[in-house]
Amino acid sequence: MDMTMESCRKFVEVLASDAPAPGGGGAAALVGAIGTALGNMVGSLTLGKKKYADVQEEIIALKKRCDELQKELLDQVEADDKGFVPLAKAYGIPKDDPNRDAILEEATVTACAVPMHIMELCCQALDCVAVFAAKGSRLAVSDAGCAAVCCKAALQAASLNVFINTKSLKSRETAQAMNDKANGMLNAYVPKADEIFNSVKSLFGQ
Repeated sequence: MDMTMESCRKFVEVLASDAPAPGGGGAAALVGAIGTALGNMVGSLTLGKKKYADVQEEIIALKKRCDELQKELLDQVEADDKGFVPLAKAYGIPKDDPNRDAILEEATVTACAVPMHIMELCCQALDCVAVFAAKGSRLAVSDAGCAAVCCKAALQAASLNVFINTKSLKSRETAQAMNDKANGMLNAYVPKADEIFNSVKSLFGQ
């Protein structure tokens, strides 16, 4: 079941239950989509305003990109569910099965793919949010700050769904490569999100 087609209340209820999905990855994707949409809203409130005529084309392009990011992040809610299924099945294979380790290893790599992609999408969203915060309507600049906070949370949450799986990989080379990629995004974009938040906060004398 695609939980993004359900109400917000239903999503939260299922998230709080013992159902295997949605979990941290699906929640991260949804929060990332919400953060992206908040940035996009700043863009919407900027378009058509004479005061921001010089950035109209840039905002239009950013809004188009954010439309794509929002959809792709929402798509990752169900994708994360599907990506976890092979791993759940692999854990059910008898321990004396000679193929168990290989199947488990492959399934674990598969389970890392969606949260890693969620991280990539959140990084791209933060690049857009930075522009909305700097050039978008000052009347909605607080929402750009909120967008940065949400995308940062989604980025960090998705990373934990990578790390919990890479820890169990037999191939430490594969695990290290994935960890390095995830940490690279965290190291670059968590400070960027904080910078956006602090720049917006400073506009209010805080």
